[in-house]
Formats: sequence, structure tokens, C-alpha cells
Amino acid sequence: MDPARLALIRSGTQDETRSTGSGYLIGPRLVLTARHVLVDRETGELLPRISARIGHFENGPAHTVDAELLWTPADGPDVALLRVDHDVDVPGGVVWGRPAGRVPLPYQGLGYPKAAAAGKRGVEYLRGTLVPLSGSGRHYVLDQGPAPVPGADGRNAWGGASGAAVFCGDVLVGVVVQEPEAYGARRLLAVPAHSFVQDRDFLDHLARHACACPELVTIGVPAPRAAPGAERTPAERELEKLLLPLFTDPAARTAYARELAGELGYETDDYTPTTSDLVALLQAHPRAPAALGQALAPRVADPAFRSRLTAFLTQARALGCGPLLAPAEFDELLHLLGGTVREQPALLHLAARDALPYAVLPDGLARPRIEEDELGPTIEALEELPDGESVPEGSPPVPALLRLVEYVGASVDGERQHRLRAWSQQTADRIGIHGDALRERRGDAVQWARRRGNALVSRVVMELEHSGAADGDRYRCRIRIDRADGTRRILKDPSSEPKTPQQAARALADAVSAARQEPGQGDHVPWVTVVVDRHGLHLAVDEWEPGAPEDLFPSWPIGAEYQVSFSCPEFDRIAADRVHDQERRWKKGRTAVLVTGPACGDWRKLRHLLVTEHRDTARVVLHGPADQRKAWLQVCLALGVPVVLWDRDATGYEDAERLGELAPADELEGLAERVRVFRSRTAAQPEERRARPSLVWEPESSHPRTEQLHLRDPWRGTHAS
Repeated sequence: MDPARLALIRSGTQDETRSTGSGYLIGPRLVLTARHVLVDRETGELLPRISARIGHFENGPAHTVDAELLWTPADGPDVALLRVDHDVDVPGGVVWGRPAGRVPLPYQGLGYPKAAAAGKRGVEYLRGTLVPLSGSGRHYVLDQGPAPVPGADGRNAWGGASGAAVFCGDVLVGVVVQEPEAYGARRLLAVPAHSFVQDRDFLDHLARHACACPELVTIGVPAPRAAPGAERTPAERELEKLLLPLFTDPAARTAYARELAGELGYETDDYTPTTSDLVALLQAHPRAPAALGQALAPRVADPAFRSRLTAFLTQARALGCGPLLAPAEFDELLHLLGGTVREQPALLHLAARDALPYAVLPDGLARPRIEEDELGPTIEALEELPDGESVPEGSPPVPALLRLVEYVGASVDGERQHRLRAWSQQTADRIGIHGDALRERRGDAVQWARRRGNALVSRVVMELEHSGAADGDRYRCRIRIDRADGTRRILKDPSSEPKTPQQAARALADAVSAARQEPGQGDHVPWVTVVVDRHGLHLAVDEWEPGAPEDLFPSWPIGAEYQVSFSCPEFDRIAADRVHDQERRWKKGRTAVLVTGPACGDWRKLRHLLVTEHRDTARVVLHGPADQRKAWLQVCLALGVPVVLWDRDATGYEDAERLGELAPADELEGLAERVRVFRSRTAAQPEERRARPSLVWEPESSHPRTEQLHLRDPWRGTHAS
């Protein structure tokens, strides 16, 4: 990296500069920079005037020259080649390279970021780490050393560094093009040099300007060496003791160490390590101990050696010398779970909650759905979860991650199931897990998947409780799914901040989407039950709108999207016989209907009807004065009427005809869907004055069976509280 080749790029019109960036002189008249530095942000058009100030203040006064765009790749990376109007005499040349392997490399560069401007642009020495395993592959990820904060206007602090050349050692490997806002100026992205230096037009321009044809140099990091004995930590000395019985033959140690170093991305030329050097290698890369175990395990025939290897891997993890998986194991699992998440976004969450019921799950698994880009951090977090108890005694326990993979594998079919189970088996063999222990977990997973396949979601239940907040309209919200087999699962705990109606509706929409992904669900759309206290029965929850994702289309009320009804279990405590009354009415009175009219009179006459000629009636349609309807509703619910329909906007008996479109006295089974269709039509034609139906529908089986409690394989130290 030659400071004399640094370039400050300014683009604009004859009257003003509209864009500033950095560049690097790669030939007497050629400057490499980022293309977006040369275009108008508003129009996307090339700015008419470009200048380049070549040089660094340590080399004396810089020279400002006019420049023109010579080349940029069509539909390619964000780079450009400028030609300045006269030769700049700088000795030497440019060596181009490509980082290899997995090991982060130190990088450096020079640029003109906005953060370094104090009246005029100053030079900033960029430095940090190039991380080969991060990013999408289209860019290099540069983790910064010095990282400025955004300016007062909130714009990127690194603005102006775009176009800076990125060097690893003395080799140019890329061009800075972007600052991801999510990382708070701690990260930059760079276009790799190998993505454009072989472009035919780029090579032609270099040839015309007497520049050498680029030959990419592979750049690696030499394998680490051990520190002097007195400087080694107790953990390093313990690992050395565990390694000595594994490598009594120095030639074997060298072979395995070179293989491991090569897999981890280090240079292995002339690498002949001692046992201490091998320990340094294992500690230099977080997945090195697991990778060594993966290399050794398939070649183990001696049970005594297998025992020593298992002891080494177990102790290495106990000493904090790396996560569970080797790099290849991690990559393969990421690929397999990525395909699963694309097909069944909710499956990983469901499997984790049942496979690891006592573990504090990573954030990605605490929500009903996980995005594919969250998988990597989620797997890393799962690697840290404690293992189960050993089965049989003395063998390593089955890690939480393997248990989860078995549950996921039992819930998919075909080739993916085979590959997930093969991955689990190979990883267990490498760790030294007893075959019986893994088979037991696989049996648990198969039984779970079988139950799940026969457990359609019958309802999505949202429990609402007014928060009592000063701003009024906020609710604590817990969401669960109730399955046909009587089991339940909490999807959203009420421990988070109280929600507005829109936020609660959004959480409900996410939960319904997750319920649709449950195994065996098919085309069945679950019913939404909103559980409230008696004061919450007046809420217009069905009119709450979640907001459309990405604002693709206008929002839509949840009551128009799903069958939404109320449930009020508070009356179970108030009326001791209510549950028994509900069961009787469901059993004997499904076809009976009581529609209130003027003859019903006040609540006393209504109560008389419900305990005499309508003692078994399961459905009541409430018409009448708004000031009396609240008392009538409570009488119905206290006496165990499971289905109650009313128009919360009605003022008297004269409004009864507004519910006529719902055919409230027709067959009961279709009532909730008729209400949903009515609400949808109302949302589609808001200009018409229509009824605002509220529906209470107490489920026939409101008390699900308790699942069998399994005490085998408890988890230690993972209390969710």
C-alpha cells in the first residue's frame, strides 16, 4: 500500500461537488474507485465533472487532475476505472490477490471518510480484520478497528471511504463500497478484486496503458506457534497432557496437524508442529478441537484410543476451547436446516419447544417463525446449551443440539430426513456418544412427530388483559395454540411490554401463520379465541388491524381474516355450576336458539327462560336496549350458555334486522364463518352502516388433557426463570 497512490475523488458539476470518495492509482494514468462515487444519488446519472487529487500529505503537495470514466462492469460489482488527464509518476506497481481459507486476515487501507473531515477532507488509515466466512460471497466483510460514530445529520460516518483500496499485507484484494448501517460503523463491505480483474475490458484498458496483467496471489495466514513454556496458560498445559497419548508418533501428529490447519484455512508449508504448537492451533480457531476430533474419529479402531479421544473432546469443551461442531459439521447443518426452514418456517420453533422444554432457547427459536439468516447465530447458541445426562453411565451425554436435530429429522420426509439423521449419527460418533443414548433420543423424536401429525390446531387463543397504563389502550398479551388432542403451546408470553391493538393484532397474525405451519395442519385454518375478563367483552377486537407487511396492501381487520370469538373463563369462578351447565347445553341444545325480544323483558325474565324452557339451549341472540344488554350477557354466560351473539352497535330492538344477514338462528356449525364473512363484507364496504357483531363461543372441551410428564434426562442449570 503506497500512500503516494492515494486519490481523493470529487464528482459534480462545474459549480459544485456533489459526491466525494476515495481511490487508488493502479497505473500512471489509471485510478480505481467505486462506481457510485461518480453518479448523482437522486437521478442515478453519471456526474459530468470528475477530478482526482493524487498523493498523500507526507509525500508533499498532492496533484489535482481532471478525470474521466474509462470503465465500469456492466451489471457487475460497484467499481470503476478512471483515466486522469496526464501521467502521475509513482514508482513500483500493484500486486493483486485473493484471500484464501477461513482464518480472518488483518487488512489496511487509506481513504477520505466524512468522519475525518475537519473543514476539509483528511486522510484516515483504515484497518481491521477481513473475515472470509462472513457475508454473502459477493463482498468481503471488513470488521473495523477504529469505528467513528455517525455525524449530527445521522449519515454514514464512513461516507467518502468508498473506493478505497483494501490491502492484506502488500496485496490489493478489494475496493470499499458500503457501510452496513446495522453495525454502527463497525463494519465495511468491499468488492473482491477477483470479481473484476479478469474482466476482458478491464484487462484491455490495463494493456493500453502499459500496466502489467494482474495475476492473483493467494493470501493465507501461517499456522500459529506455541508461546514459550512460561507464558502458557493452565488450560494450554492441560490440553497438551490430553494430546500426548493421542499422538505418540510425531509423524502422525504432523500429518493430522497439517490436515487440520489446511481445513481451517492456514498455510501449511513447512509446518511441522510440536504438541505445544498443536495446542496453539487448537486455541487459535474456535472450531479446531472439534475439527481434530472429526479427522481422528473415522480412523479409530482401538477402544482405548477412542476413550482417550472422547476424554480430550469432552475436556476441551469443559475448558471453553471451542463450540460443539467442527466447521464442516456446522456448514452441513446450516445447509440442511436452511432447506427445512424454507419449506416449514415454524417447524424449528415447534421442535425446539418440545425437544428442549427446560432450556432457555435462543431468540431465533423463541418466536413462532425463524428467518433463514438467523440460523447461523441460532445454531451457535444451541451449541452452548448444556447436555443431557449420560446414558449409559460414563459415556458423554447427548447434546441439546443433537436432540433438536433428531426432532426436526423425525418431522420431515425423504432425503432430508435421511441426511439429518446421518449428520446426527456422524456427529455423535465423533463425540463418542453411546449408540443406545442416541437411539433413545431418536425414539422420543419419532413418538413426538407421530403425535404432532395427529394434533391439528383447533384454536389460536389470545389472552388479553388491560395493562392499566396511563395512555389507556394497551394490553398484556399471551398467545397460545390449542390442539385437537388437548395439548397446548405458549407462543407469546405476557412478559413483554404492553401492546397497542395494532401490535397485538400483528402478534396474533404471526401466531396464526405459525399454526398453519404445524405438522399435519394441511389447509385447516384455526379458529381465533380471544380470552378476556367480563369488562373486556365490549372490546372490538375483531376490528383491530395488524398492518400489512411491507405495506404491500391496505390493512385488514383480523375478524375479517379469521373466525374470531370471545371466551370469558372468569365466569367459571363466579358461577360454580357453569362448566357443568355448558357441557349439558352443548350435549342437548345445539339446535335450540333463544332470540330475545320485547317479551323477554328485563334480566330477571331472561334468567327465568334460561333455567326453565331454555334450560338446555346452547345459543342466545341478544337484541334489545344497549343499557340492558351488558346485564343480559352476564346472565347468559353465568348460566353456561356457550354461544352468545349480539350487535354491539345496536341501540334497541329496532336494530335486530341488522343481524338478519347472519342468519343467527340457522345451523350452529356455520355461524362463526358467517360472522367472519359478514365482517369481511363490512370491511370491503365501510360506507354502509352495518351491524358490528360480537360473538362469544366457549369451546366444548375447554379443559385439555394434561400431557404425560417425562422425568428422564433432566437438564441442569437451564431454568427459564
